[in-house]
Amino acid sequence: MSKHLVRDLDNLQKQILVMAGFVEEAIYKSIQSLQEHDKALAQEVIAGDNKVDELDNAVTEECLKMMALHQPVAKDLRRIATVFMITTDLERMGDLAADIAERAVTLAHPLGINIPDKLPRMTDLTTSMVRQSLDSFVNMDGKQARRVIRLDDEVDRYNDEIIDQLMARMKSSPDAIEPNLSLFSAVRHLERIADHATNIAEDVLYLVDGEIVRHRHEEISDD
Repeated sequence: MSKHLVRDLDNLQKQILVMAGFVEEAIYKSIQSLQEHDKALAQEVIAGDNKVDELDNAVTEECLKMMALHQPVAKDLRRIATVFMITTDLERMGDLAADIAERAVTLAHPLGINIPDKLPRMTDLTTSMVRQSLDSFVNMDGKQARRVIRLDDEVDRYNDEIIDQLMARMKSSPDAIEPNLSLFSAVRHLERIADHATNIAEDVLYLVDGEIVRHRHEEISDD
């Protein structure tokens, strides 16, 4: 590997980590704004989505430039391809965080709807998945990536339980259907963020092992 490719790969990793930091912060703030009925914080998340889009474009352009300039092969090519896939998932996470913030704006009023008691745990699991998926990429840690993939089932269970609770609310209080639908939407967006964290973990396994594991979770083991 040439020293120029090494330098460019290092810079590429730095760029993706900067983007990841913005996205993690957006996710955290969007859920905080929802739980605390904080309209100003929600609007901050929405306004910040443009920055995530700019970082996405910058990383994508860098990936394409490196493939054209260095014509990488084997693991170097997989690394660039992995970054390309990860940035797509991060950009989508940023969009979903902005969507949650939009629901928070809708729900931010003096008589704000009660947040389901299981939502904080679902949020903690999801943000942990995002962080661990990125750590697995930085550390080239296949075992950690596998743990992230298994956590997605737990997030799905919380999602189903919260959705059931919201459906029961709407049946018992038809006048509260609109705010509960906004909350329903926010919960589904959070579940989708966990799905994207799972995608990143799958991409890490592709980088580390050269194996495509999407749609094959039942074959994933700890080894």
